[in-house]
Amino acid sequence: MSRLDEKIALYESEMKKLGLDYDAELLAKITKSIGPSIYKVDAETVSGSDERELATVKNNFLIKKLGLSNGPDLDEAISKVLEKFGKSNRSKYRPIFYYLLVKELGQESKY
Repeated sequence: MSRLDEKIALYESEMKKLGLDYDAELLAKITKSIGPSIYKVDAETVSGSDERELATVKNNFLIKKLGLSNGPDLDEAISKVLEKFGKSNRSKYRPIFYYLLVKELGQESKY
C-alpha cells in the first residue's frame, strides 16, 4: 500500500467516525490534488480557530483552485463545514475539509 493509499484510508476512516456519507472516488481525487502537504503534520490539518488559515483556505482553494467568486456564500460554506467537524475536533484533516467544501458548494464537476 502506497503512502497516498494509507492517507486516503485514514481519511475514509475519519469520515466514518464523523458519521458522514462520502464518495470515495471524489475523496481520493481531492486528496491527490492537495499534493505533498498531506504528509506534513502541520499542513495536513486545518485550524478552525485560526482566521488567517481559514482565509487561506478561502483564497487558495475556493477562489484560486475552484475558481469561485469571493462572497458571503464561501464564508457560510466554511462555517457549515466547521460545524460538521465539531469545534472540539482537533483532527480537521485538510482533504476532508476540502471534500466537504466541494460538496457544500456543489463543485464536484471540478474533479
